[in-house]
Amino acid sequence: MLKTVAVKIEDIYIPTARRDELAQDKLDEVVESMMNGDQQKPIKVREGKGRYVLVVGVHRLEASKAVGETEISAYIIQAPKF
Repeated sequence: MLKTVAVKIEDIYIPTARRDELAQDKLDEVVESMMNGDQQKPIKVREGKGRYVLVVGVHRLEASKAVGETEISAYIIQAPKF
């Protein structure tokens, strides 16, 4: 079972492929949900070179930035091995 940890938002790198998934209308929905106090599920990150790399949760991450959060709950997962 995955354990959630608090990760500093500034320590998370967003790959270009994840940035391309960002949709303003979806981001606005998530921000509004957060402002209403709704609980957000953790994002998924993997460990990279001195930072975390976003795997899933670009809208939750960007919404957290928009509301002024400095940390976000995340699952740290293993990078796939090829």
